[in-house]
Amino acid sequence: MHDQPEYDDTAIRFLEALWGDGWLSPGGPEEVDRVLDGVDVKGKRVLDIGCGSGGIAVHIFRNHGAAHVTGFDIEEPVIRHAIDRAATCGLANVVEFVQAPPGALPFANESFDVVFSKDALLHVPDKDAIFAEIFRVLKPGGTIAASNWMISHDGEPSDDMKAYIAAEGLSFAMASPARYAKAMERAGFRDVVMVDRNPWYREVARGELEKLKGPMFEKASNAVGEDYVRKNIRTWEAMQKVLDSGEHRPTHLRGQKPE
Repeated sequence: MHDQPEYDDTAIRFLEALWGDGWLSPGGPEEVDRVLDGVDVKGKRVLDIGCGSGGIAVHIFRNHGAAHVTGFDIEEPVIRHAIDRAATCGLANVVEFVQAPPGALPFANESFDVVFSKDALLHVPDKDAIFAEIFRVLKPGGTIAASNWMISHDGEPSDDMKAYIAAEGLSFAMASPARYAKAMERAGFRDVVMVDRNPWYREVARGELEKLKGPMFEKASNAVGEDYVRKNIRTWEAMQKVLDSGEHRPTHLRGQKPE
């Protein structure tokens, strides 16, 4: 863990300038809807792990008919933004946010019908432990539906991947889809499915890079400063290499807890 938040106020301002107010990962509401496609959320209790600044939790409540959404994150800045967002939307009673340090999830057994997560599980080194915890807090018959940034293999990362991870400067603990699937199955999940999203994001990221270099440069620079934007342009350039090579594999995952 870093001594300082990885997603501080500057990072939040930059990512929201790129992806939209309340969104700290790509694809916006459309990608959340794809992750949840076919999942019955209406009237259910949902946990959003790695909830960021709260846009997803609000979207799931408003657009998927959840009865209650709990967002969970380990970092104070994003939780502060998320709490403010729910209050501004008048949803503080039904969209709540919880901060706790890494480790066991701070929720009772069988508390949720659905566990959602978007591009956050890559920060957790112990995949077996996190899926055991997700399994524990899900009710029997519950669903995990998530997206996550993965690597195509579990061997030594390529030099390009090492350069990309270094450019991000975040606590990435990337693993392959196969390793995720095994961790889910060991936790007890059934009907585990992985859906490759590399073809989608490699083109989306290319567009993001062009926007950062061009029409968005001034807007983002006004939000966070030119140096910060230029650093992220270099990060996107490094990411594009591993997206194009196929080593960086954004992936949807899903599994069921038996009844």
